[in-house]
Amino acid sequence: MEIQSIDHIELFVEAAEETALGLRDQFGFVVAGRGGARTGLHGCESVLLRQNDITLLVTSATSPDHRAAEYVGRHGDGVAVIALRVDDARTAFADTVGRGAVPVAPPVTFGPEGVQVTFASVTAFGDVEHRFVSRARSDGPFAPRIDESGAGRSGDGLLKTVDHLAVCTPAGTLEETVRRYEDIFGLRHIFDERIIVGSQAMNSKVVQSDSGRLTLTIIEPDVTRDPGQIDRFIAAHDGAGVQHIAFLTEDILTAVSRSAERGVRFLTTPPSYYEALTSRLGPIGIPAAALRELNVLADRDDSGIMLQIFTESRHERGTLFYELIDRRGARTFGSNNIHALYEAVQRRQDNVPTGLD
Repeated sequence: MEIQSIDHIELFVEAAEETALGLRDQFGFVVAGRGGARTGLHGCESVLLRQNDITLLVTSATSPDHRAAEYVGRHGDGVAVIALRVDDARTAFADTVGRGAVPVAPPVTFGPEGVQVTFASVTAFGDVEHRFVSRARSDGPFAPRIDESGAGRSGDGLLKTVDHLAVCTPAGTLEETVRRYEDIFGLRHIFDERIIVGSQAMNSKVVQSDSGRLTLTIIEPDVTRDPGQIDRFIAAHDGAGVQHIAFLTEDILTAVSRSAERGVRFLTTPPSYYEALTSRLGPIGIPAAALRELNVLADRDDSGIMLQIFTESRHERGTLFYELIDRRGARTFGSNNIHALYEAVQRRQDNVPTGLD
């Protein structure tokens, strides 16, 4: 089975229209379609969002029997489906179930000849599923029960694709989760790190598809240290889940500036971080003052520079948030910035002023 890319990400939320319009207005997504009772969807309503190679499906339950109702009741708003584009969804489903995946939905093919799409789902982690998707035409309609008439253009935004997703798992399950991705889905373990922030600690491992288009950073708390934000995420989310989605951009300064103007709230960083930036990284091609003004973080690996920033969570439980990342050659994940991120989140959770407020 070859995973070509992330086909789409489906969010289960309390209010699909409100959430989708927030993503449109704040991050520049285009509303590409809608589905509900009138289009043949049962028990839910969905809004389809697109921007370049990113497709989000935002779904809320209209019936207590729909899976979105149970998901939101247990976890709050969050990522429920990471859909994977494959050559043949039926074969991918059979292969992964044969290797130990738990089936969620058997293969179903929709649509007329020439534009058919096949969906099939298996469990991923927690209550998140992987939906295999194969399409007769890569530029065909998303699915028959999503009305895309009158859709706007989706190729003008500054967000290009999903760079990676960060997954929080309960203590003691990191190795098992990584092993399942290797054995069942054929991903490769490419990077790992132990992160210590004050009296807290966490362990992370990164798995990636051979195509490089699906990357998951999987994190577990170290329960031998003081409880921290990973513990709080798992408690608030009631189990494993996606902590953040990282969107790749080729112009992070413009993307952050525009998003902030539209109402996105980003985590702030103390001035001392930028005072040490040049001595830590050397020349990075962007004045530290420009990064400091927007609270953009920077890191370097053997391949180049990476710039990144994280949003505040806008969800009631303080769980799901977003990252903007600009890779200028770098292939890793901002190891040095993880400390800045977690310290920033900790400050916000503790209501400690950052010095920039």
